[in-house]
Amino acid sequence: MNIKLYNTKTGKKEELKPVTEGKVTMYVCGPTVYSYPHIGNARGPVLFDVLANLIRINHELTYVRNITDLDDKIYKAADEEGCDISEITEKYTKVYHQDISALGVSNPDIEPKATEHIDGMIEMIQTLIEKGHAYEGDKHVLFDVNSYPGYGQLSNREQEDQIAGSRIEVADYKKNPNDFILWKPSSKDIPGWSSPWGRGRPGWHLECSTMAKQYLGETIDIHGGGSDLIFPHHENESAQSICSHSSKSFSNHWVHHAMVDFKNTKMSKSEGNLLLIRDLLSITSGEVIRMALLSSHYRKPINWTDDLIIDSRKKLDRLYGALRSIHSFSEVEPSSAVLDALRDDLNTPKALSELFSITKSINSTEDEADRQKMGSILQASASLLGLLSNDAEEWFKTSITETISSEQIDQLISDRELARSQKDYKKADEIRETLLESGIIIEDGPKGVFWRYMDV
Repeated sequence: MNIKLYNTKTGKKEELKPVTEGKVTMYVCGPTVYSYPHIGNARGPVLFDVLANLIRINHELTYVRNITDLDDKIYKAADEEGCDISEITEKYTKVYHQDISALGVSNPDIEPKATEHIDGMIEMIQTLIEKGHAYEGDKHVLFDVNSYPGYGQLSNREQEDQIAGSRIEVADYKKNPNDFILWKPSSKDIPGWSSPWGRGRPGWHLECSTMAKQYLGETIDIHGGGSDLIFPHHENESAQSICSHSSKSFSNHWVHHAMVDFKNTKMSKSEGNLLLIRDLLSITSGEVIRMALLSSHYRKPINWTDDLIIDSRKKLDRLYGALRSIHSFSEVEPSSAVLDALRDDLNTPKALSELFSITKSINSTEDEADRQKMGSILQASASLLGLLSNDAEEWFKTSITETISSEQIDQLISDRELARSQKDYKKADEIRETLLESGIIIEDGPKGVFWRYMDV
């Protein structure tokens, strides 16, 4: 019944042992709302949605995912679009919600905004200064990395690696090039808040520490995000939290997912290859995208290609195909094999493999009671992954294949049935071969004729 997760800090899988028995706290870094989210931005929400489903089987979960509405990229976007900053943040927060909702991602329990927690950030800075972990310099306040011996433990970097591995601003007011900004001054054309150090705004790393503490406490069970956030964001976040909390652990588990590449090339604005979620939704369904994101283990990079979309659609057609002749589902427990796979560091590829094993059993039995039981188990197990939430027949009406439409398939099956009724078995066989060439298998059973994709 225990969940094991790979802990970035220790470099090994560890059992999830909540700070408070029966209750789990999880904080995940959310979006900076200044543009349309791309497919790489979707991997985290889908992953932690599955983890939330799994945790809630046996634990009470408080899941926090923040909105960063305080960032220089936002101010630049507002300037480029010639509108108020609030218009940018409201617009792209709404877009983000629409896009990930289309992928079947549920809302977190709490979704705080950075701009609503400035007072808490100022308070944390004051605490760090009082404890000797921060200092003022040229209207800035900076965290003193030399004051914290544990700096670099999360990302496993030495001081020299930290400088080489990040775009660190080297300024005269820094004692150490690695010292990072907690507070900085704002010009008249940039949002700013009153503080003991003058009008300004907080550094990026500070918001997550402040909001995690307010909603989840000083020590949380799980902190999640992309691997690109390990350094410097999460390293800095961990350092300032631990130092302001009198050396208490900040997060007991650090869970990071790998990146999504596009045709073996890193996705980035500079490369001009960002694949927007809503552009993908115009050519395929959100469930297909979700399947594609879950087909690889979260700690391995995903190479996003057209073949991945096609393969994911075929997998869903195969799963839905097993449910087409089952019209009554009972409330059952998920498959123990699926649960075991997910409890072992969210092994979604293995969990999917177990779903296909159940599908094979459904397709190979004619006992109606067994089919209904296994169909119910399949549906309950898939729901943990956020899959198979649609009606099977409706799915095939809207599902699109790369070579042949569902309407064409249905017509060919009707033509085959007519040929068989007329004892024209040669034509019936030719139609079957035509379907096979398109990757479609037809199955004759007591409930009629059904079709599905070849096993993938």
